[in-house]
Formats: sequence, C-alpha cells, structure tokens
Amino acid sequence: MSTQINIGQDSQQQGIDIDLEELLATRLLVQGNSGSGKSHLLRRLLEECAGLVQQVVIDPEGDFASLSEPFGHVVIDGAAYTAREIEALGARVRQHRASVVLALDELEVEQQIRCAALFLTALFDAPREHWYPALVVVDEAQMFAPSAAGEMSDETRRMTLSAMTNLMCRGRKRGLAGIVATQRLAKLAKNVAAEASNFLMGRTFLDIDMQRAADLLGMDRRQADRIRDLQRGQFLGLGPAVSRRPVAVNVGSVRTGGKNAATGLLPLPDATGEGMETLLTDKLDEAVAEPDMPRPMRTPRPAAELERALSTAVPAAVSRTVPLSRVSQPVERPANTDCAPEKVEAEPAGTSNGAPAAIPTNDDDGVFEIDDVVRELARSDGATFRSTTSLFRDFAILCRQRGVPSAHVDIGHFRRLFACEIGGLHKLEGAAYEVVAEMIEGVDEDVLAPYLAMVVATALGEPMPGEEDLALLYGSSSPSRVRRLLDHLERSGLIVIREEFGGERSIIVPQVAERINESEAA
Repeated sequence: MSTQINIGQDSQQQGIDIDLEELLATRLLVQGNSGSGKSHLLRRLLEECAGLVQQVVIDPEGDFASLSEPFGHVVIDGAAYTAREIEALGARVRQHRASVVLALDELEVEQQIRCAALFLTALFDAPREHWYPALVVVDEAQMFAPSAAGEMSDETRRMTLSAMTNLMCRGRKRGLAGIVATQRLAKLAKNVAAEASNFLMGRTFLDIDMQRAADLLGMDRRQADRIRDLQRGQFLGLGPAVSRRPVAVNVGSVRTGGKNAATGLLPLPDATGEGMETLLTDKLDEAVAEPDMPRPMRTPRPAAELERALSTAVPAAVSRTVPLSRVSQPVERPANTDCAPEKVEAEPAGTSNGAPAAIPTNDDDGVFEIDDVVRELARSDGATFRSTTSLFRDFAILCRQRGVPSAHVDIGHFRRLFACEIGGLHKLEGAAYEVVAEMIEGVDEDVLAPYLAMVVATALGEPMPGEEDLALLYGSSSPSRVRRLLDHLERSGLIVIREEFGGERSIIVPQVAERINESEAA
C-alpha cells in the first residue's frame, strides 16, 4: 500500500506528495494568516489520508465536523460532556482506533483549552497496548500552546502547555504524530514549534512571523519577502515528509467544506432606510422581554459501534426504591450529609408495633379532605420555610375546625403528604403516578420534595426545576445548601449530575421513562 498522499501541485503542475509514514515519525507545522488557506490545506491532508491512518482533530471552530458523513469521523461535542467523560472518551478513541473530531465551538476560550488539554492528555496516557499510529491535528494551536501568558489562569496554561509539549515532544513513541496549525508563529510556544521537522508556510505579513518562517525554511532575509507574496492556497513546503528543498505548493481541491460564511460580495437587501428601520425595531420590546430559554442538553450523535461505546463512558446510576410495605422502621438519615434541615423529634404514631401508619388510599374516610387541608397549607405564603412542627400544628387545628378525621396522620406521615403536595405528585396520573409513587418510597422526607419535583419533571418531559425552585422546595435561600443537597442525592444514587464544559449543569433522574413505559405496556 502506497504511503504517498497528494496535497497539490508545484508551479510546473507536478504533483507534490507527502510521505505518510515519514510524517508519522517527524510531525508537521502549518502557518498562515487568516484567509491564507490553512484550514483548506489541513482538510486536503485529512481527506487524502482518511482510511489509511487514524485521525484525531482538535477543532476550536467546528469547521471539520463535515468530515463525519463522507469519511465516518465521530464528532464529539466538547460542551456536551463532563471533564471525566472527556478523559474517558480520549482513552476509548485510542482503544477503538476511531477517527474523531473534538468540536469545541460551543465553549468559551478557556473552557476550549481545558477540554482539549484533558483530551490530549488522555490520548497520551493510553495503555501501551493501545499505542496505534494516529495523526493528531490541532487547529489554532497558538490558543493551546501560547508563547506568553494571556488571560487564562496559570493552572490552565500549565495544563495545556504540558499536553501540547507531550504531543509534539514525546508523542511519537506512543504513535501520536502532531500536526499543529497556527496563524501566528510568534504566538506559538517555541518548544512546541521546534519539535516539528516538516513545515508548510502560507501567506503572512508581519515581519516577526515572516522571519521565523524563513528561519524554519532555511531562507535568508531577502528570500523571506517571498512569503508575503504567496496567494491564497499557496504554501512553501520543506521537510523529510515533503521535500528536501523548499518547494511551492498549490493545494488541491477538497470534497468537504467548513461552516464559515462566504467571503464574496452579495447584493444588499432592497429595503429602504425606513423599511430597514422597521425590520430592526419591530416588536423589539417583546423580544427583550422574553426570558432566556435554557439551552437544551446535548447528547452524543449516534454513530456505529464506537459511538455507542463512547456514550456509555459514565454508567447510569440505579434508582433506590424501597417499598413502604417492607419498611418496619423509619428510614435512617445518612450521617454527615451536611444537607438536611434540622430534624424534628415527634412522638411515635399510635400503632401497636411502632411502624409508620399506612398512607390512606382514596377509599379511606376523609382522605380528600385531608388532601385539601395539606394543599391549603402548601399554598400559604412561606410554607416551605416554616418548621414541620408549626405546619403540623396548623394542620391539626384546620382538621378539627373542618371536622376532618386526622388521628391516623402522625407528623412523619404529614411530612410526606406535604412533600408530595409541593413536589407535584398530583400532576401525574395513571401509570406515571404509580411508578413515581413507588420510586419515592423510602426516600427521606427531608429531601423528598425537591427530589420528587425532579422526578415529576422527568415523567412529564418538562425542564428540570432550577436552583431557585429547588431552594424554595427545600426551604432554604442558600445556593450552597442546594448544591450540597444535589450532591447528596447523587451520592445516594437518586440522580445523575452532568457538569458540562459549556457551564451548564444537567440533572438526570435515571429509569423514569423506562419504568413508566414498562408499566403502561404491562
């Protein structure tokens, strides 16, 4: 099998090839100002060697996602995964020898850098049995290996410089061949650029970048002006994988394209000044008055066997369900959770064995009236911030005033009824009600209301309640207490929290939809 891949032609219309095996051993540096055709060159190189070698593309602008359809690259949306999942994905990419594009365009700059650093480090740290040859293309490399400290934190800069240095300096022994592309050589860390033995230099105008490019190509100062005169898509190549002498390359055509807007001129709209003003200001007050819609949770793009493997990087938690009929003692509260409100001691219910009294069903006398009383209390101002003792006292008084039998309802039973009411259990019916009622059995009353609200939202297909809503249900105004509550629920296996690089936090209640579907089918 030939290892020569064509990237274009020289000025004499002779084909210019790159030796792929030599490239894997010697690495490549590409430089070109914006508009010089740098991304076009990378695309040509990737397309020509697709199917010959594994490819990993670090794509800060999302331009290379189009490789997925014709060449089968898996597009990994960096903003849709947690830090631990990104590391797991990097390891699985090496294990399965998958060609992937890590798309970072939905992240802020520092988040892009941290995500790429974690991914590259996972590639580098893969077990020895997974050291298969792979091209690792890093576009806009000056972001990930800056020559000087910028606005990013010191921790992030150390992390990304370490990842890029490992890729370019030590990656070859692990089968990783770095291809770094940059707009500004002067902004790229010298220890990263110096490890490349092959160079493709495109148009640049700044003297400092021209001089560095000329030095790498072995050109004197007079010849350096040649770099300024290059046209779009023209590069000067040098290196053991390209040519032993500097050679001019006109990059060939490509089959895929990026998402960049067209740079050509387009006719302007025919609208007059007055008409354009109307278009800009029409219903402007309504537009700014609309609340920001929450960004939907991203999910991995389904693709063949590898994508299914990658999507299971973090195993789903199993919901804890304890049938109430099998609970003979109150559920013990976990120690040292630092999240539960102050506990309220109460006398045990008047039952012979000390077990909690059964929750009344629709056939019990007075159940609807009791629900009415609980509902009225739940809707009163500041109800969730009141102590259980105070609420239970008002509940007993209201029941006596209305002649509603309530002797079978002790304070623990009342807490569950109150939590179910404010948590929204009454919104469900049929199979969904039965499934959710079973799921919340055994869940401690202290955390039942916020947990139930999340379960109900999942069952109804509605957005998860926000932190303010959960705080209200929890009877707290402290964001830190809500975060501790969520951490406690996750440790208990009741929910799964995904912290995304994009800053979003997604809460998942596992198995709700599946259990409802199974119940309806039965």
